[in-house]
Amino acid sequence: MSSAIDTAPAFKSAGLHHVTLITRKVQPNVDFYAGFLGLRLVKRTAGFEDAEQLHVFYGDAEGRPGSLVSFLVWQDGAPGRVGHGQPLEIALSIRPEAIGFWLTRALRFQVSVSGPAQEFGEPVLRLKDPDGVIVKLVGTAALARTPLASPVRDIADEDAILGLRAATVLSENPEATAAFLTRHFGLAESAREGTTTRLTGRDGDAVDVRDAGGFWTSAPGTGTIDHIALRAATTGELATVEASLKAADAGATNAHDRKYFHSLYVREPQGTLFELATDAPGMAIDEPADRLGEILFIPPHFEGQAETVRASLPQFALPGEPRMTERELPFIHRIVEPENANGRTLVLLHGTGGNETSLLPLGRELDPQALMVSLRGRSLDEGFPRFFRRLTATTFDQKDIIGESAALAAFIEGARDAYGLDLARTVFLGYSNGANILGAVMLAHPGLIRHAVLIRAMNVLEAIPAANLAGTSVLMTTGQHDPYGRYAASLEAALAKAGATVDNRLLSAGHELTMEDVRLARDVITAV
Repeated sequence: MSSAIDTAPAFKSAGLHHVTLITRKVQPNVDFYAGFLGLRLVKRTAGFEDAEQLHVFYGDAEGRPGSLVSFLVWQDGAPGRVGHGQPLEIALSIRPEAIGFWLTRALRFQVSVSGPAQEFGEPVLRLKDPDGVIVKLVGTAALARTPLASPVRDIADEDAILGLRAATVLSENPEATAAFLTRHFGLAESAREGTTTRLTGRDGDAVDVRDAGGFWTSAPGTGTIDHIALRAATTGELATVEASLKAADAGATNAHDRKYFHSLYVREPQGTLFELATDAPGMAIDEPADRLGEILFIPPHFEGQAETVRASLPQFALPGEPRMTERELPFIHRIVEPENANGRTLVLLHGTGGNETSLLPLGRELDPQALMVSLRGRSLDEGFPRFFRRLTATTFDQKDIIGESAALAAFIEGARDAYGLDLARTVFLGYSNGANILGAVMLAHPGLIRHAVLIRAMNVLEAIPAANLAGTSVLMTTGQHDPYGRYAASLEAALAKAGATVDNRLLSAGHELTMEDVRLARDVITAV
């Protein structure tokens, strides 16, 4: 692969358009970037490739290119590893006189801060966001940007963040990375400091290329920076750069219409992903400028799944808005609040291979005004989440079942106290493996679950404990053609023997969910 040709660049970027990172928890992210830093949430979208991935953009009051920081939300996703072939940190610009304000604000908000120190002749404060990404605040007069008011009342206009100052890339071969960015994106070397080379665009903001020779390679995941986007004025400039890349055999490119900008993606020779994004149409194309970030945009190719998408995306509250704070409990879980709560709660437990989002669309269909609490199983079977391990198709790890049942019971008690759940008006719905663990919890920890819907369930306990389930109601739906269906009767018998009221319906179905399951479950839920 060729990385650089010694000719004048065919294009000169104005500088940075946006930087995109990956976050594990959307609410702490919003609290940091919108609450502490005072950036404006200017756009919330479902993902263009994965509709169930929330994507949020922060920026200045108008969402101008050069001020944008965006996040792919991998809610409760695995952490990545920072290494070469990846960006390391971002820098935001402020007025030099605002350094004292931000140092005081960081101490007041208990945000870890170091500095100020000098980098490239400018005072720098170093912070870390909730995912551990380094965010620098740089006092600079090098960028000609008109300050716009922060939406946060206690940040004065003169102290507000102006936009992006720089983004730092780790490269095992910094000369090749710098040559690529100079040749194809028209950045120009403006300074060197230690092992870092600064490349600037026309407007003065920068990509800093740091020598990471001998450092480990990067791995994607939460707490990392996905890519850096540079600015292009028009789609014609995108076409010019694409032609330049192809002529130099500089690697695969991907072009996309992202509605708010057109973009072109390419990896530089050492692996860092770069994007070239147009200034237009801009963030105000589908929302008034004074109401940016209020509406969830769903890409047109996912509009037929709009309700499913809305149910699956993580919720968050902006600073000052009412919120239900997610608590640290034994299971990773998702809380979904309805617009008009009816006092009921649905607790959802997925089947093998699912996760905490799998049953959210079903839950919303069953009771749109119920609070939903959806869990992710903690045991893994060939990499797929489950609520306990299986040894064969019909034999199970009894120690794991006992331990995970106790953990689930602790979760229920913790969620009851943390979220104010009324267990008398809470319905626990499980499918397959999720239904099986609910059956085990009812028998091993009676009294916590009073209403249950068990879809394609079976008994998984080899030793059934004595339990008093008087006052507990259970709907079981069993598939007539389900290969596991014949094992449902033993669970029905165990629950009934313990005193539960059990209605086991035999459906003309296999192991899959059907509309009859939905109808029967809805009847049970609406009666609670």
